[in-house]
Amino acid sequence: MAKIIYIDHAGTERPIEVKTGLTVMEGAIKHNVPGIDADCGGACACATCHVYVDPDWMDKVGSASAMEESMLDFAEGVQPNSRLSCQIKVTDALDGLKVTTPESQH
Repeated sequence: MAKIIYIDHAGTERPIEVKTGLTVMEGAIKHNVPGIDADCGGACACATCHVYVDPDWMDKVGSASAMEESMLDFAEGVQPNSRLSCQIKVTDALDGLKVTTPESQH
């Protein structure tokens, strides 16, 4: 398990224990985190799970795949630290990870 800290655009933090092996998106869906809709169910086909990864964590989550980058083209407010939460696998190394949902998803 790893604690993932979901932060909404207003700064409200929701620390949630997410089982290792799930994705950051799956943890959000299981706990009804607002701003992460995951319309495609995690298939990297909709960008409704767009998050901003805290810059201190970018190296640990890794870079986006070409498919993910293509889907991010459809998201609003993309920044250098944008990722699709369906593409971030939870590992013990991500304990304490902070992700923020864009205002456009609320």
